Amino acid sequence: MAEGRVTDGAFGPVPLGWRFEVYDELPSTSDLCVERADGGEGGCLAVLARRQTKARGSRGRSWSDPGESLALSVLLRPEEAERARPDIWPFLAALAFHDALGGERSSSRLRIKWPNDILYDGRKLGGILIETGGGASPWVVIGFGGNLTSSPAVPGRRLACLGEFRVDCAPEPLALRLLEALDVWRTVLAQKGVAALHAAWLARGLPLGSPLVVRGMGTYAEGLFMGIGEGGELLLDCNGKVERVITGDVLFGNHVTNEVGSGRAAGH
Repeated sequence: MAEGRVTDGAFGPVPLGWRFEVYDELPSTSDLCVERADGGEGGCLAVLARRQTKARGSRGRSWSDPGESLALSVLLRPEEAERARPDIWPFLAALAFHDALGGERSSSRLRIKWPNDILYDGRKLGGILIETGGGASPWVVIGFGGNLTSSPAVPGRRLACLGEFRVDCAPEPLALRLLEALDVWRTVLAQKGVAALHAAWLARGLPLGSPLVVRGMGTYAEGLFMGIGEGGELLLDCNGKVERVITGDVLFGNHVTNEVGSGRAAGH
């Protein structure tokens, strides 16, 4: 394992309360955070790798990390409001990721696809992997992965990178912005509740009526995006009947030519 180092302000100030470790190379940032969590590590640990050799995507997929991407995982110890609503993590994490990627630039071209993929012009730019454990001393590990200066060429899929949207794509400053955004949205949850996060997520999500395809364990549904339920489930209008989707691969647009939700833009 490469030697880690705590930043000394070279990339900007580390948000108060956070421990920020940067590695040249790791097998998996999330694996390291899970190991540290099981060992009793406190919350607000952030681990950034400039390259990963055994990165993991969603649904057990492997992910090849050639570098030039964001590989950041954070270890959190849930507060009271977060313990009460563990279903909120995909939405809280997506809000933080969206806002960190956009920075001071607000654009309708940068959108969240349920529950926590980040799209640019309808193409996947980044994704999130969430893991939980700890029993009576719960922990949450959130892995953020995104294409920064280039996007992989995957046959049949259209992916995006942050360089299409902004000039400053260095992973370290982006990671620090993301930690700040996590603090902001955790505070919103504690002070204003789940409804405030759902409303903010919808404002950054795909437009209502966007065509979606959901594929699961032997299931397939095609319809129009109608929002999210109180528990965060996807609401899909399938020929006039609103279906509640709890899990599945969600693809945006035409499922043959625009498969952007396959997990290749993020690994942890």
